[in-house]
Amino acid sequence: MLDKTDRKILQALQKDASLSDAKIAEIAGISTSECSEKITAFEKDGVIVGRVALLDPAKVDIGVTVFVAVTTPEHSQQWLDQFHDSVREFPEVVEFYRMSGQVDYLLRVVVPDIEAYDAFYKKLIASVDLKDISSTFAMEQIKFTTALPLELADGE
Repeated sequence: MLDKTDRKILQALQKDASLSDAKIAEIAGISTSECSEKITAFEKDGVIVGRVALLDPAKVDIGVTVFVAVTTPEHSQQWLDQFHDSVREFPEVVEFYRMSGQVDYLLRVVVPDIEAYDAFYKKLIASVDLKDISSTFAMEQIKFTTALPLELADGE
């Protein structure tokens, strides 16, 4: 369970992971050493799973986002393992979810252009038997965040 101080630390890190421990401690209202200990504990406990730099996709020429809905032809463990292993190998797939409902899997794929998506699509359908695949291209990104809404977490 996260307390108010924990949430302040984690919110600061989610906003800017390059902040110094001293700056985060100031934001959280605690000493730098206490802050450093908490951050170390969050990393050890797997609360913080990594620190990254977020890139502007358009500025690195990977500005096309495609949501790919996949329906499977079967639900055997062997097929699932093969599909999971195959999809994990595609660098274009930046998110990969098993779903409930009509669609079995949802992938978020990023590519430079339609031709690159077509090449990805051909490699995907050649890698494993699929029942149905539907691609939807994002026209505009309205909101994007990697920050979790910690104000919704249980705590003080």
